[in-house]
Amino acid sequence: MKKLVLIDGNAILHRAFHALPPLNNPEGQPTNAVYGFFSMLFKIITDLKPEYLIVCFDKKAPTFRKQMYVGYQAKRPRMSEDLVPQVDMVHKALDQAKITHFEINGYEADDLIGTLSKKGVEKGLEIIIVSGDRDLLQLVNSHVLMLSPVVGITNMTLFDTAKVREKYGLTPHQIIDYKALAGDSSDNYPGVLGIGPKTASELISKYQTLENLYQHISELPQNLQEKLAQDAEQAALSKKLATIITDAPLTLDEEKALLSRIDFKGLKRSFEELNFKSLLKRIAQIEAKEDKDKEKQINAGDDSQMTLL
Repeated sequence: MKKLVLIDGNAILHRAFHALPPLNNPEGQPTNAVYGFFSMLFKIITDLKPEYLIVCFDKKAPTFRKQMYVGYQAKRPRMSEDLVPQVDMVHKALDQAKITHFEINGYEADDLIGTLSKKGVEKGLEIIIVSGDRDLLQLVNSHVLMLSPVVGITNMTLFDTAKVREKYGLTPHQIIDYKALAGDSSDNYPGVLGIGPKTASELISKYQTLENLYQHISELPQNLQEKLAQDAEQAALSKKLATIITDAPLTLDEEKALLSRIDFKGLKRSFEELNFKSLLKRIAQIEAKEDKDKEKQINAGDDSQMTLL
């Protein structure tokens, strides 16, 4: 089965920025997040060998969740001044490399990934999501896996449905119902006051969904009944906020997402401007391997289409 890798651009950039020491280009601009992003990209390509790859980003404009709940993400700290310009650097390098990337007003990268995951599965592809954002675990199923950094940018864990259950005691889709009760301090939505992660996990494990829990509320201890009844509207709202949508307005163009379309000359220009000497060596190794593979195919009389990596 052919693989489509979907990278959560903002999450990986943040991870790289905080994991790596300061690094500057010849003009003195910070570049550690860009370096870490492409280091991880090369590792993903080398280890997973996907046929297709797409990067998704958040857009600065307010999302539909902000319209639903004005406090959504209100307590998040502003992006570091040293990270802000690096987002544009990554976009420029991706453009020069002809690597497909998306960002859409009103939607988060999660929603773009959710939409592309669904479309990819419909096309018979195996999906691998790369992100440190555990909200995306709700998308995991028999055709969708998630690769999540644990330490730094190279130590990663692969989540399938069994791994999600092992880690959280829930199915991937129940992550939504769990968050409806426990809330999310990072995204600043409330859940049910007085119900923490442990109780939320136990309740959803027993009753399966938020809606079924409320249908059986009379079975619960009085103190839990009161908490759930008081914050029923907040719980319903939190479930909507936690749910990643899968029908954002974008299409999956397999031809444009082909990894074999990567323009390494364009990517080299970016790395030369950024003074990424070690990544330039990585490209040279990739190109040498490609040339060697082409020579083998010619000698074998096979003129079929090459896959770059």
